[in-house]
Formats: sequence, structure tokens, C-alpha cells
Amino acid sequence: PTAPTASPRHKIISSSKAKGSISQISIAGSNHRAHSSTTIRHSSTANRNDAASTSSPPPPPPSPQSPPIGSYVSGPITHFGYESVSINEKEGRVKKVFENVADNYDVMNDFMSAGLHRYWKDELLRMTGVEPMAKAIRRRASLNYAHVSDDDVDGSDNASLLSILDVAGGTGDVAFRFVDAAKCEERAKSSGKDEISVTVCDINPEMLRVGEARARKKYGSALLDDTSALKFVEGNAQYLPFEDESFDLYTIAFGLRNVTDVDMALRDALRVLKPGGRFLCLEFSHVTTVPLATLYDAYSFNVIPKLGEMVANDRDSYQYLVESIRKFCTQEELVSRMEAAGFEDAKYTNMTGGMVAVHEGWKPL
Repeated sequence: PTAPTASPRHKIISSSKAKGSISQISIAGSNHRAHSSTTIRHSSTANRNDAASTSSPPPPPPSPQSPPIGSYVSGPITHFGYESVSINEKEGRVKKVFENVADNYDVMNDFMSAGLHRYWKDELLRMTGVEPMAKAIRRRASLNYAHVSDDDVDGSDNASLLSILDVAGGTGDVAFRFVDAAKCEERAKSSGKDEISVTVCDINPEMLRVGEARARKKYGSALLDDTSALKFVEGNAQYLPFEDESFDLYTIAFGLRNVTDVDMALRDALRVLKPGGRFLCLEFSHVTTVPLATLYDAYSFNVIPKLGEMVANDRDSYQYLVESIRKFCTQEELVSRMEAAGFEDAKYTNMTGGMVAVHEGWKPL
């Protein structure tokens, strides 16, 4: 089978032997309508299935702006913001930052984005296609077409029709959007395991504590304890505590730049996705216009740390977060790293002039 390509319509791909599910469901592209956004397909993945076998000229060499791809981490030293630290030290220091900001995480994101993170996360939700997929699954279940046979799921009665993993999502801000779009709260009023599952994985137990408390306050306990539609799991993005081919959709929002080894995290994302599964990363990126970049830098370095000190009594954590954005991959570099990890049809969508970007790719079938 050929790899899925971007398409303005939703597409359902069936697989009778997909591990742990009745059907492997994914969205082939999205008709991204948000203003101030641009979707760019990387040249090395575009039209890979249309290449002629006889008279086509050889592909052009990589453009000068395409970065050479070496290891994200080489040697014992990496960066913590603008500071050079040992690889072993970075993980602990990042963990401390998020322990400090866990109880004020949404406030922190408001500072970092001037409130725009809510709009960006809404756009991420729309791009995943979770809402229309969930409607199809709910309709199928209501018509009693979701009968699971032993042959379909290897004797397991615990399969989900749609399995979503949100990494570095401890406080649940993105996961709650999936839960609401899939109407998991309404489904929790019925008995039995939900056909849709959302798993939040985060390395920081403090973030998970905040997220689970918010979930129980927002939805009650049935969603977590009875239908298992929502779970909170402690784990490192570089070596996730899940079996191979466990999820249909992997998202990570504002978390990838804090991982010590981005390449390792991308490879593990590919590992836990089912064949045909989709990866989406929402992350602060590199502004593409000089006037906006100048304004954004002035706000980031002169305002955000001061606000952190005033509101959370923690200037250093906010200073790190500002610096970490500047040290992270460019949009094109991250596409190349995704391809090197094994993703197909990698591309990115800039929003707000490149202040953030959504990168997406597919695990080969």
C-alpha cells in the first residue's frame, strides 16, 4: 500500500489485524483555514509516489537553506536555554522548571503567547480530525456495528477504536480538548469501556497531579475510573512506557523543545504509533518576518521574565523557557529530523507568522 498523502477530505483506513483495535483510523490531511498560517510540504517527501521510472531527471540537490542533519545531541554537552550543561543535568533541570510552574501552567502559557496558545491548541484539535472521527465511531457503536471478535483483537476485549496519546501534556489542556470533541463525558454515562481513549503522558509527576485533579473536577471520576477514556501516565518522551504500535494519534504541544534528545523522542513516537498513525507537534518556532520577530523578541526577553517574577516569583524558569525557543530547531530542520526518524509526508504549518508551527507526519503502512 502507498503512504497516505495530504488531502482536503477525511479518510478512514481499515485494517482487520491492527494491533489492539478493530480499525486503524487516521486523518489524511486537513483543510487548514486559519488566517496567518502557511502549510509547507518538505521537498524530499512531496510527490514521492508520482516519480517517473524512465525519463524523469534526477531530483535537484537540497536547497542551501535545508540544514545538514547530524545528531541532535552529540557528546556529553547540550543546552539548557543559552547555558551549556551536561546531558544528564538537563533532564533534572527541565523537570525542576515544570515543578515550579505546574500550578500556574496555563498562566505561564498565557505569558509565553499573550493568550494565543488557546487558539493554537484549538487549531491543533481541528487539524487532528478527532471530532469527525469520533462521530463516526460513536455512530458505529450506537448501531451495534462495533462487535469485537476474538479474531479481530487477538482475544482482547480492551481494544479502543481510536487511541490518542498526548505527550508532555501533564495538565491536560490538549487532552481535555480531545475528550470534549469525542464526547467522552457523555459516553461515561453508559457502562463499559469507552471506544475512544486519551492517554496523557508526562515526565513530571507534579504536572500529572495538577492534570488529574483538574480532570476529576471537570468531568468527575467515571471518565478515569470506569470507562478509562482518560488516563494519566508518568513517562519520558525518549523511551515511552508503552508497547509498540499502541496508538493511532500522537500529539505533543510545547514539549518537544524541552526533551534532551529530540531525535530519540521522534523515533519513540514512531515506535508507539500503529502503521498509518499520525504524529502532530505544536511548538514555538522561528518567526518568519523581521518586524514581528523584533517585536516578539522584545516582548519575550523584556516582559515575560519580569511577569514570571511578579506573578510566580520565578524569573529563572521563565527566562529558560524564552531561551529554549531560540535554541530549538527551525521549521525545516524539524521536518528533516522527522524524516530521518522514519516519518513519511512530513510538513509543517506556520501560525502567527511562524511564532508557532504544527509539524505532522505519518508512520508508514
